[in-house]
Amino acid sequence: MHTDTDRCVRAVQAKDTRFDGVFFTAVVTTRIYCRPGCPVVPPKPRNMRFYPSAAACQQAGFRACKRCRPDTTPGSPEWNRRADLTARAMRLIGDGVVDREGVPGLARRLGYSARQIERQLLAELGAGPLALARAQRAQTARLLIETTELPLSEVAFASGFASIRAFNDTVREVYALSPTELRTRVPQGRASTPGVLALRLPFRRPLNPDNLFGHLAATGVPGVEEWRDGSYRRTLRLPHGHGIATLTPPGAPTTTYVACRLILTDQRDLTVAISRCRRMLDLDADPVAVDDQLRTDPLLAPLVDKAPGRRVPRTVDEAEFAVRAVLGQQVSTAAARTHAARLVLAHGEPVDDPEGGLTHLFPSPKDLASLDPESLALPRSRRTTLTTLVRQLADGELTLGPESDWEEARARLGELPGFGPWTIEAIAMRALGDPDAFLPTDLGMRRAAQELGLPNTPAALTARSAAWRPWRAYATQYLWATDSHPINFLPA
Repeated sequence: MHTDTDRCVRAVQAKDTRFDGVFFTAVVTTRIYCRPGCPVVPPKPRNMRFYPSAAACQQAGFRACKRCRPDTTPGSPEWNRRADLTARAMRLIGDGVVDREGVPGLARRLGYSARQIERQLLAELGAGPLALARAQRAQTARLLIETTELPLSEVAFASGFASIRAFNDTVREVYALSPTELRTRVPQGRASTPGVLALRLPFRRPLNPDNLFGHLAATGVPGVEEWRDGSYRRTLRLPHGHGIATLTPPGAPTTTYVACRLILTDQRDLTVAISRCRRMLDLDADPVAVDDQLRTDPLLAPLVDKAPGRRVPRTVDEAEFAVRAVLGQQVSTAAARTHAARLVLAHGEPVDDPEGGLTHLFPSPKDLASLDPESLALPRSRRTTLTTLVRQLADGELTLGPESDWEEARARLGELPGFGPWTIEAIAMRALGDPDAFLPTDLGMRRAAQELGLPNTPAALTARSAAWRPWRAYATQYLWATDSHPINFLPA
């Protein structure tokens, strides 16, 4: 969108927050860059320049606005709805791959040369992978500086910088303030708990929390997930250790963030933990674009108007969800939770939770590689399905992650025994994040279709759903919400 100057100018003059994160406005007279919804008086159009990323602004010599803090905006919804090279690269950069493995590691995961990736990102985003990762490190550093009492030397390495000098230079260049000056700007006396990071995860309004948090809570695996004191909590398996996330739904329609508390065994995992929590809650979605498309169907329009802003509840670990999808085949939600809880107790890594009742990490594919099929209270065919899946994930023959090509992953899953359309599309929707994933064979979908007067046979419903593309995963949430199942409601 940043190439459409007239449209960008109108968005800035209207202070339209829907475009925050979609593009950034740089002002040539002040050398500052802002988000479109910045509350200050808009600059003259002739002084505006538009960029597709914060990293591109920084590379062009602009620093972040201290008023609107453009580095805290939701991510671009483009990376949620696409599975091309650029989108997969951006998801991996957000997951901290460049910081951990460098550009060669990013290229290896994507199956392209480093030069090809650099060229593609420069063409579309105006910045290469190193610059994009650097902008993300600067944002993480600011978050740690302003929300924790960590010594600045620890902040430098926790946010991914290789040296204190690089940390100081980057923060000063991006924010026109030194790390010490940034910390002194924060009001003193702020409440803080040692070892706990409290932050806000912004999103684009509207957001309907009912099915989002309701689904996560109703399907939560005991010991790994819980609903406590009005918040969803779960354990996180992270590159350098583990963590516990506490996520609280927005308390009012005007709120633009989800409150997040993180307990991490290694502060270097902060960026990854934030990225995975955002992805699980689908916080980078563009609900206005989604709902506008679904309203074109006269049978869906009343559902959208009644409760707009539904998100797709996703996952923090794609392999974990694939295992849970197999455990949930042809059984109730309660039975699926029971099977998963047994697996966690037998093979999960124990953790300490100082704030609640979480006890384990969900076992990784390597933890389950030695699983004895006879120990599973499942039909023999499903045991074979589960052990085959776990073996391929552990050996790296099957990859499910931010770098996955959605159609290729579907094809690979379809080759495994016991993987039918429902399981494959459930994984595509909630693990891979395909916004067009669709489950026409799902019993809840068919019931909702019959109640609304939609075709209720899989073939006919699929044909009708063509009008909902590319947002059929969101249409699924609206259709499921017609039922009284606990997944559609916030717990009491």
